[in-house]
Parts: sequence; structure tokens; C-alpha cells
Amino acid sequence: MIEDGSFLLVPRRSKYFYWNEFKFIFFFHLGHNLMFEHQKMLLLESGSKPSFCNEPPGAYSNRVSALNPQTVELMKKLDVWNRIEDTRTKSVCRMQVWDACSDALITFDQGDLTISVAHIVENDITLGALTNRLDESNVEVQYSSRTKHIEFPTQEDASQLVKIQLDNGKFIETRLLIGADGNRSKNRESAGIKNVGWDYDQSGIVATLMLSEPVENTVAWQRFLPSGPIAMLPLTDTLSSLVWSIDHDKAKALVSMPEEEFVDAVNTAFWKDYESHDVVHTASNMVDNLLRLVNPDGSDFRQLPPSIIGVTEGSRARFPLGLGHASYYVKPRLALIGDAAHRIHPLAGQGVNLGFGDVISLTSKLAEALSVGGDIGSLLHLCKYETERQRHIVPIMATIDALKRLYSTDRPEIVLLRTVGLKLTNALQPLKNQFMIGASS
Repeated sequence: MIEDGSFLLVPRRSKYFYWNEFKFIFFFHLGHNLMFEHQKMLLLESGSKPSFCNEPPGAYSNRVSALNPQTVELMKKLDVWNRIEDTRTKSVCRMQVWDACSDALITFDQGDLTISVAHIVENDITLGALTNRLDESNVEVQYSSRTKHIEFPTQEDASQLVKIQLDNGKFIETRLLIGADGNRSKNRESAGIKNVGWDYDQSGIVATLMLSEPVENTVAWQRFLPSGPIAMLPLTDTLSSLVWSIDHDKAKALVSMPEEEFVDAVNTAFWKDYESHDVVHTASNMVDNLLRLVNPDGSDFRQLPPSIIGVTEGSRARFPLGLGHASYYVKPRLALIGDAAHRIHPLAGQGVNLGFGDVISLTSKLAEALSVGGDIGSLLHLCKYETERQRHIVPIMATIDALKRLYSTDRPEIVLLRTVGLKLTNALQPLKNQFMIGASS
């Protein structure tokens, strides 16, 4: 049977962590845009339909995301954010990042510690709110559906449709295929799009941590260790979420060791004093003295992170870290979004927000195409999405990769370089504001 669809999105669940929200919010965004009300849209989901209740689950999930202001505004626009807030979310009003090998730090806030710079939300809660709203849209969803073969049109005859064969024998043709199937994208592979990237030979450890005492807990903490960054994101006054990047062997040991040893390891990672080289110490003091001359009222306003007393049972897990970037985000009748197009290190918490940014951009470009009677699968329109996103994403990927490498050593000359750079950046508010603008869009 041939079914003709205007839009088709083919996702695939990952062995590890895959942000299912991208595909749901993309089609939900389309389904609630009047420009697409007469378009036929089909979402293929390999898993069975998830069931979500309106009440928050008892235990916190170890899969959380820091949603930036742009993502939150998107959720509000689609009338999803109120459902997320009614379930469970936590505001972050300040971020503090510091170097374990020196006294350098940088903080990010809005100048008013009552204003959020991000919101920590469990992925299941975001997915549940989007799924429930998707049921109210004009998007058809086929669960337990897997693709067997995809045939794309040739460059010479790009007017042809994409032909998809499902594993149940069904055939589908569509004017536009959206690939949201993660960093091991079969859609990208079927289209012959190369993926440039590498593994970091590290794992990301996640866990739900119990604080030693109740605190206001509105600060996101990140410390750069020579072995990799460790971060703690607030969940409640007594709970935080851990993201720790470390070598595979050490990560494997950390997730399997007794709870008491794991808690000690986390506290040590946040609190251990590393020996500072004399040259670094002297240069750091010189920079501090210079900054006090330029700005006598300036201060670091250094806060201390909370200590940990326990970890929620069963919350420890690990996943591989790497970088990946598709050489093209689009081909005739194909557009890639999320990790299918770009994969980054989690140290800046930007992966999920970049994916939601793809959703905003691609929806806008498709609406423009329809408004002028254009072909939504044509490169004439799809390339506008690719250009806009690559100009935004590539510099962010390069910066995050450079930071990961810059802070993965305790060599004195490198520590000196990053200490001076971090202190100067922290003292220059206009420069910090530019970083915040980039991370918020």
C-alpha cells in the first residue's frame, strides 16, 4: 500500500540516551501552525505508545535537561510549559564554573538571583507533556513502526518523492522526510551523508544525589577537573542531578562501587584542593590586583557547593561521550534535526537546546516555503534552514570541544592560560553577556 504524506518523521530509539522530545515537539509545532493545517503529517515511532499520568513520579529520573530561555518560550508558545511546571521543574538562577587547578571561576546570572537563567526538567516529564498535546493535534502517529529501506530521489530528478518501506511490508511516499533518529542516524546513512566526529574516550555518569542538608539550591555547579568536568544541577532543596565526564574504566567503577564510596568520590571531586604551580599562583594574583585597580568594586562572589550524603538507588548510569557533525543537514526531500545533525559534549548543557533550535528554524523555513507555494522538499528552502543552523551551531561546537580539551590537562602553561582567560572573562560583563545570549538562543 502506498500512503502519500506531506511530512514524515522517522525516529529510532538509541541504545543509550536519546532525546525523544525533538520529534514530538517538531510535529506538534507543525500541527498547531495554521500554515500546516491542510498538510498530512505522519510520525513513525519505533516504540510502543508511552503512557504518562499528570502526577509526577515518586522518584526523580536521572535523565534531565537544562532548558534555556528560548526553549522555554517555545514550550509556552505551544501551551506545553504550564503542564511541565504543574508536574515538576526547578529554576536555576545562577551558574558557577571553576577550575580545580587554580582559583579562577566564572559566574552567570541575570543580575537578580530571583530571575532564572535555565530550568531543570526531567526528560520524561517534557516528553509526557508533548505526547499528551500531540494527541490533540492533527498529526498521525504510528507506534511500533520501523523502517526497512529508504530510497531518496537523485539530484538529477529531485522532484520524485522519498520512498520508505517499513518492516511490516507497508510502503510510504512523502514530500519531506525529517530525520530525528540520534547520532547513529540510519536516515543520514541511507542518504549518504557523511558524519564527521570522534569519541572522547570518556563516559558521562548521571545520578540523583542527596544533599547533606536542605539548601535553597538554585545554583548549577560545574568544576573542571583534569580528568573531565563534573556538574551538579538542582532538583529540589534536598536533591541534585549529577553529570560527570570521566574515562570509561573509572566510570564503570564509579557506577558499580558501593554507595558510600561513590558519595565520597563525588564530594572529593567537588571539594579536593589541587596543588597550584607557583607560576600560576603568581600570575593569578597579578591578574586579581590588576582587576581591582580597574574595578575596585568588583568581586568574585564565590559560593561553595553543597556536600552530598547519598545517591538515589538505581539512579547511577553511564553513556559514551563524543562529537559528531553531519557534513550536510539537508538533501532533496530530507532534513536532519537534533543529534542526527550534530552531537556535542554535555559540559555546556546545550545539546537538547540546539535540537529545539533546529525545530524552530526548520518550522519557520517550511512555513515560508508554503506561504509562497513552494515545494517543502526542495533544497531552495531546506538550504536556508541548513545555513541558519550551521552558522549558529558550528561555532558553539568548536568552542565546547576546545574547552573540553583546554581543561583536560594540568600542565602549568595551559593552566596559566585558562586561568588568566577565565578571570578576565568573568570581569568583563559585556563579554559574559554575549556568552549568555549565545547559550540562550
